[in-house]
Formats: sequence, C-alpha cells, structure tokens
Amino acid sequence: MALTATRRRTALVLASLTLLGGTATGGVAVAAETGTTAAAAYPCDVSMNSSGRLSAGYYNGDTVVPSTSQVTAAGKEAQCLLQYHGRDPGTIDGIFGRNSQAAAKKFQSVVNHACRTDLAEDGKVGPQTWPYLRRLSC
Repeated sequence: MALTATRRRTALVLASLTLLGGTATGGVAVAAETGTTAAAAYPCDVSMNSSGRLSAGYYNGDTVVPSTSQVTAAGKEAQCLLQYHGRDPGTIDGIFGRNSQAAAKKFQSVVNHACRTDLAEDGKVGPQTWPYLRRLSC
C-alpha cells in the first residue's frame, strides 16, 4: 500500500507517540497485582490490512460497546487500539473500566480537534468512535 506524504508523517508521529507512551515492549501489558489476585493481561498485536484498517485480532466489528463489568473481545480490541494510538487504557484486560474510559475520552477529544468532527467525548467506544480507532488519520 503506497502511503501519501501526509499519511507517512501521521504514521511516524503515531509510532513515536506509541513508543513514548511505554509500549516499546511489544505491546504486551503486565498484569497489575491487586491483593492476592492479578488481573489478566492480553497481548496487543495491532496490524493494518490492505485497505488501511487497524485490528488487534480480538473483534472485527464497529458496533459493540465494550463492557465496563466483564471481559469482552470488544473491550480487548478497544484497549489495544487506544494503546496503539498513544492513549493509556491501563491493563489490557478486556474490561472497559475507568482507565479505559479516560483514554477513550482523550482519544475522542484529539479526534474532534484534529479531524474537525463532533464525537461525543463520553469515553464510550461505539459506532461513532470505532471507525476512528481503526485508522491512522482522519
């Protein structure tokens, strides 16, 4: 896939932010200890298909809103994509809790400013936010 100069710059900036954001370890999150149990951590291996769509391999859709109370494929996917875009969702555990919601709010705010759009900055990843998580630029 040939990239335009703007897309190459955007990809370079995002890659730099990702490395500066602490994902230089290959995107594998470490489980945080809470008492005697540890939260499950899932690896993030984000890739781009030939049409430019990003995916971590957990969920391919763009309609399911990740759960705040249980592990879901959509939760893992959203957390991985947020991390890829330089936002820290906390432990990649598939549960879209406070850290993930805060990361989503920051992402929505950045998208609104950069893309001149009007995403709700509510921290929920739904049909309006998924398409932006799945691409490198507006």
